[in-house]
Amino acid sequence: MNKFVANRDVCWLFIQSYWLIIGEVRISSKPSLFELPAFPIETQCLIRKRIGDLREDQLDTWYEIIESTDEQQLLIDADNTGIMKKNLLLCYVMLIITLLLVAGTFIYLSLFSTTEEALRSDKQLTTLNGPWKFIAGDNMQYAASNYDDSQWENMDLTAPAGVHDDDVGLSGYLPGWTAKGHSNYSGYAWYRMKVPVNSLIGNDLALTGPPAVDDAYQLFVNGSLAGQAGDFAGTVPITYSIQPRIFMLPENVKKEKDLTIAFRVWMSAASLGAGAGGIHIAPTLGETEHIEKKYRFQWEQTIKGYIVEVVWPVLFILLAITMYWLNKDRIPPQSCKWFMAALILLGLMRLNQAVYAWFQIENSHLGDIVGPVILKPLVLGSWLMAWREWFNLHQPKWLPGMIALFAFLLMAVQLSGLPWVSPSIHTRFQTIADYLRLVLLALMLFIIYQGMRKQGMKDLLVLVAALVMLIALFPKEISYLHLIPGIWFPYGVGVTRGQFFYVAFVFVMYGVLIQKNSNRAFK
Repeated sequence: MNKFVANRDVCWLFIQSYWLIIGEVRISSKPSLFELPAFPIETQCLIRKRIGDLREDQLDTWYEIIESTDEQQLLIDADNTGIMKKNLLLCYVMLIITLLLVAGTFIYLSLFSTTEEALRSDKQLTTLNGPWKFIAGDNMQYAASNYDDSQWENMDLTAPAGVHDDDVGLSGYLPGWTAKGHSNYSGYAWYRMKVPVNSLIGNDLALTGPPAVDDAYQLFVNGSLAGQAGDFAGTVPITYSIQPRIFMLPENVKKEKDLTIAFRVWMSAASLGAGAGGIHIAPTLGETEHIEKKYRFQWEQTIKGYIVEVVWPVLFILLAITMYWLNKDRIPPQSCKWFMAALILLGLMRLNQAVYAWFQIENSHLGDIVGPVILKPLVLGSWLMAWREWFNLHQPKWLPGMIALFAFLLMAVQLSGLPWVSPSIHTRFQTIADYLRLVLLALMLFIIYQGMRKQGMKDLLVLVAALVMLIALFPKEISYLHLIPGIWFPYGVGVTRGQFFYVAFVFVMYGVLIQKNSNRAFK
């Protein structure tokens, strides 16, 4: 009798989960008939054959018929167990793909087709370390070959061996003019140098543009414009990411006694900061074939500096697909729409970094809006909603509204805090934005606490995943603690703390999913 009661309860829960929760078991247009469209076809045939036209008030007969239908129970058990095992297999396959992608990324970072040591020893190349003549201000006469720059200050661009920038790892990086006596200056400045032509080897000469400049530049050779990075058509230049460039010099330069090289550089007030301003990496002059090797090396550094921002979004998409597949057939269904949205938005935010650096589709102003103003607040808000959804927190009811409010407030304040939007008071808006991020951080901690309190400490991996994502999402706030370095340089390429923690989160989440599906498949 106890066995029958237990099985009857199982049967009723099985039916009710379809009928009352997701509506897949429902009363047809004839109140006396039950429709079972979501069951496997074999299950439908057996139930319809044995039940016939039972009414809703004859549920006891349901229990007896399903209890006596051994084939039916076997089909249900086999179907559910089969689904769980397929889900578990999917988790392992996605985890292996993720491992291969991560391993392949770090193998790629370790491989350089052209070493910088080989380039440094190339006698066909002349690094234009200086001393350069430098002046803050703007006058187009500064481009002329015969202009007297003897009263300008000297600017040395000689970089100690092994130095690099603190972002992607570009070698030969030096602080700009704000660290050399012009701390609060933004706008135009000029760099000039005369190079004796007889000191240059080769007939076909070329010049690599400096791969790190704040924020745009024009290159003049013997008084003529040879090229530029940025759009100087308007009163205020439109800036883009600075990419490696190569400028072919005219053949007649070899006929001159000296080669006059002048850079007209412009920096926006938005870029003001410690070490900012002007040229950070000295350009290189030499025979074209050898300059092309230097150019390719600089592009290698640029690509490798952002390759993680391309691979990691793929990992997020794979995890989102996995979560969708695992949850689409759950009984009762478990929503994961916010988790998927959070993963996709996070992938877009990271991918945008590489798109901005590699393709120059976005100018600097558009990049400021797409990243800090739109995507970052959306990412923070979506992750808070994702964890609320994961922990199935229906209380407090005000939580979704608060998350939306502070996310959109952060958008508005970030926009107002852009220096080119509100030049005079942008720092005040940036301070407000910092406080809003702290509020969102506190809300995320609250959600994690409430979630773990609700489900207990049985799923410690979930707690680890949530905390790892929190560390990745709030890099500035975590840096205040001075516990974990903000960036590492494996193989000379900058990889931030957040990038390491993002991939750690992906692995931990696969551990969570494998654990859950293992319990269901083999219980």
